[in-house]
Amino acid sequence: MKPEEKVVELLKKHQLKLTTIESCTAGAIAARIVDVPGASEVFEQGFVTYSNEAKMRAVKVREEVFEKYGAVSKECAKEMVHGGLLEAKADIAVSATGFAGPSGGWEAPVGTVFIGCGSAKEIQVKEYHLEGSRSEVREKAVTCAVRQLWNYLSQHFEHL
Repeated sequence: MKPEEKVVELLKKHQLKLTTIESCTAGAIAARIVDVPGASEVFEQGFVTYSNEAKMRAVKVREEVFEKYGAVSKECAKEMVHGGLLEAKADIAVSATGFAGPSGGWEAPVGTVFIGCGSAKEIQVKEYHLEGSRSEVREKAVTCAVRQLWNYLSQHFEHL
């Protein structure tokens, strides 16, 4: 079973709603999830917040986060999850922000991606350093996000 299938199965089992908040992956995490039959029971909403302004407007990332840490940061990924949970009224959220290349990388090296997963109780953010072309970095980020989401759900809900 693919990780995204496991995610949908576990969300269904616990009647949880998921939202995605994506920058560098531009909706590809949401697409991977909704490729799974039955995802409509658990997928609430997806946000593609490519610009800083979109992050502030759609999921209420504070301007101070960009000024102090940058858009490609642990802090931004965490605020994206927090805001996405509130704005979508979801139970679980996953976020992705990073530099896919080939340009960019002024805050962190190209290939740096921060992925956040969480609920109202806890938000976990991991930093990844991915290699390859722009499309390869983006695809690897999606795979990392789905696996991280599965791990988060397994940790926090599988024992219930």
